[in-house]
Parts: sequence; structure tokens; C-alpha cells
Amino acid sequence: MWLYGLLLVSLSFWKAHSLFRIPLNIFPGQFNASAQLDLRPLRRTEEAAESGLNLASDPLGIVNFLDMINNLKGDSGRGYYMQMLIGTPGQVLVEHIHVYSVTNTMMALTMRNGLFGDGVNILVDTGSSNFAVAAAPHPYITHYYDRALSSTYLSSGRAVAVKYTQGEWEGELGTDLISIPEGPSSTITINIAAILTSEGFFLSGINWQGILGLAYPLLARPDQTVEPFFNSVVRQTGIPDVFSLQMCGAGVSASAAVDPAGGSLIMGGVEPTLYRGSIWYTPVVEEWYYQVEVLKLEVGEQNLNLDCKEYNSDKAIVDSGTTLLRLPANVFNAVVDAIMQLSLINSLDFSTGFFDGTKLACWMRGESPWRFFPKISIYLRAANTSQSFRITILPQLYIQPVTDIDGTLDCFRFGISPSANGLVIGATVMEGFYVIFDRAQKRVGFAVSTCAEIDGVVVSEIAGPFLSEGVASDCASGMSIREPVMWLIAYTLMGVCALVLFILLILLILPCRRRQDDEITDESSLVRHRIK
Repeated sequence: MWLYGLLLVSLSFWKAHSLFRIPLNIFPGQFNASAQLDLRPLRRTEEAAESGLNLASDPLGIVNFLDMINNLKGDSGRGYYMQMLIGTPGQVLVEHIHVYSVTNTMMALTMRNGLFGDGVNILVDTGSSNFAVAAAPHPYITHYYDRALSSTYLSSGRAVAVKYTQGEWEGELGTDLISIPEGPSSTITINIAAILTSEGFFLSGINWQGILGLAYPLLARPDQTVEPFFNSVVRQTGIPDVFSLQMCGAGVSASAAVDPAGGSLIMGGVEPTLYRGSIWYTPVVEEWYYQVEVLKLEVGEQNLNLDCKEYNSDKAIVDSGTTLLRLPANVFNAVVDAIMQLSLINSLDFSTGFFDGTKLACWMRGESPWRFFPKISIYLRAANTSQSFRITILPQLYIQPVTDIDGTLDCFRFGISPSANGLVIGATVMEGFYVIFDRAQKRVGFAVSTCAEIDGVVVSEIAGPFLSEGVASDCASGMSIREPVMWLIAYTLMGVCALVLFILLILLILPCRRRQDDEITDESSLVRHRIK
């Protein structure tokens, strides 16, 4: 009998040991990131207060949340986008079929003949504030917006340019009418930036032709007087100043030829069928990006034990337009070290190329790597500042399928990257949650998404509340000055310098007053000495 038990123990040991012998190959690879340029549970009283938003439609008939379900397409590797119609007559954007000599006359003839293209696809981006759409042909897009064909387009005569973490564009600012087939049942006048030139913004393989910035006016370009899209929607339709976002690309290959994934952008509130359990809210620290306060990170229940200010240096934001989870350099290195310590993969099998995003890790077809990697948890400050809650992603969300090789290998990328400008909770994390941007109450909510499931396994978790013992009362303090404030200071200094130079030039131009002995006055002498 004891021999039988010994045999079982031996088999168990052999099976456990075999986990370290999964075939693994590292392949060089390039990943396309999308253009750039995560409280506790609701109290019953709060749930009652929120019940007015948890309806399928509002009393005025402006919003029907059920109509907005599945109004997004795309995936985490190329961004999530929705279809819109722009201009008058209800101009559907014309397909240029990669012919760059297309003229307005040809386009107008096409439209008169009724051969309309599809509506324009607009990338949903909570990390910027401009609504911008291609207004000229580009090799990587199939449709663009022709201002000359819209009788309601009004140019402001102002140039506008926006730089993102990846890519940039320049164009003309104006206004026009837009309607969203699967959005509020209204035609809305919005500020629109017509993209005329761009670099690194439109990417090969994307299926969107513009960007919908959903952040606050402070990020709008050329300045915050340009009312962002959602501000215009709320003002003109009267819907609540809340939108919510579900992104359903978890486990979907970022290089799939067809877009099998989608999602939902619910404008005006929260749709209960899109999440499980309770919604947990964290305050918006600053209203420019959706800036939140991260208290700590855990890898496989192991606290990184970093100063919480490092997680928020120089900001921590929730951004649907960022493909990956981006971490400040020190945090990123600590996460990678913890993953290597806790994973069941021999560290010798991995080169640094996998973690820095230059190589893919490949396993034999059918061998899922997810069971070999730990969970990652992000703790966020709750509305009660002495408490926190955590959002957790399973490795299915950050070890991401990209492609297969010869039908024998499945290859994956690392869904986390280092950042030089703050912690960014991007699609890697957001795909696990239904995220509520409650601008009216200055908070961001998280609940487990109903589509965060791969092969029957729910790939995200949320828990709390936890006491914030040993955590600084303000982890977001000591951050660098916000970008718009830096610009204001820079412009002020430039103005002062310009004024000084102007005075100097005036003093040089005016004839020097000479005393009877032809000596130069002290003032003029001082000016000359400065010039020397």
C-alpha cells in the first residue's frame, strides 16, 4: 500500500516538475500600439441614488442604453471605434479606395450617384479632448471627411495640432453637425478638427479614420475654449454628464485579420447588463485627464513595497486610447522582477526582449502560457480616503495573443510597458472591467465586465474595501507640474522676454541723448553693455 502511495507522490512530483519544460521560443516582433497622441462598493443609499442612471432609457427619449450596446468595434491592439455620420446632407464619408488623385468633383459625383461609402469610424479615447477626423487621403485609411461637401461646416480659421504619445496631426478647426446611429437620438453641433497632415497617427491595419477625445476641456487644443465632444453632447441634449465603457477584446489576437471583438460606449449613464457585482468608485484627482490615485501594486499577492508616490509619478490616468498598461520605469522594473520570481517559467528561457516589447514569446499550439504567470492587482483610493479597493487582472489580460507561426506555435506579447510620463491604465486593464466615467460626481467607477471571460474563465476581479494603513494620505502629491500649467508658465516667460527685447530695441532705435561733453548717458551705456 505504501508503495502505491509512493508511486502517486512520484507521479505528482514528475507532473509538477514538467511544468518547467513547456516548449518556449522567443521571436523578434513589432507591435502596433493604438494612437496616443483604474472605493469601496456602493452603499445602499448610493445605489438608490444611482438607480436613476441604471435605466434602459431616459424619460425624454434622448437616450436608449440598449441601442448603444455593441456600438464599438475593434480590439486592444488597434483601438475601439464607433461609427458616426458627419455634415449636411447626412454625409456618409466617401471611400477613396487608396486613390490619392480623387478630386472633389469625383467625390460629389459619387455621392450624387448614390454610391455612398460607410460612415466614418472614430477611435474612442479618454486620454485626449479633441474630436478630429481625417479630411484628406492617407495610405492607411479608406474614408475621409470632405468639408466642401457639407453645407453646415463652418471654419473657425484657426489651425490646430495635437501630439500624442505615439503620432501627431495638424489641421483646421471648425464646427459641423454629427449624428451617431447607435448613440443619443439627436443631431449635435460639435467642434471638429479636420486632419490635413499627420505622422505616425494613422497606422497600418487600423479601421478608424478619426479620434473622439472624451477627456476634459483643459486638454483641448489649441486651448480649453474649444468645447470637447461630450461636453457638447451633454449641453445640447440634456443627458446626464456620465458615460461608461466596455471593451471586449480580452484574449483576442491583436493581429487578427477580422475584427471579432467589440464593446459599448454608453452615453448618459450605466447599463446594468454590462457588468457583474457592484461598482466601486475612485475620485478624479484632477479634471484634465481622468487622473486617479494609485496606492499600491501587487504581483501574485506580493506587495511591491514602493513609495506610493512612485505609482503616481507624474500622474496616473485611465486612458482607453492607450493599448497597454504603462508604468513608471521603477514600477515597471519591479513588476517584471516580481513576475520573473513568481512565474513557473525558467527565467533562462526569457530574454529581456519579451518584456521590453521587441520580441514575442511562443509556445507549442494548444499550450496556454497563462497558467504559468501571476495575477496583478492595482489598489485605488476609495471615496472614503482611509479606504481602498483593488482591481485585479489575470495573466490572460497581460500575456496577449498576437499571432501563430505555421499553425504550430502560438505567440504572445507582454501587455505592460515602461512609461516616461506617468502610469496609464490602458486597454490591457480596461478590457477586464466596465468603466464608468461619472463626470457629474468627479469619479471613475469599476465593475467586472460581463465580457471579461476567456474559455469560461473570468479574467478580472475586484475586491474591497481595505484600510489604507501605512499609505500616505496623498500619494498624488509631489507630482510634476501639469502640462497645461507648464505651457502657461512658458508662455508667460516668453511674453516677459519679448517685452524686454522690445524695450531694448526701442532704446537702440531712439537717438541717443548726449550731454554737452558728448558723454553717453548711464541708461544708454547700460543698454550697450547688456548687448555686448
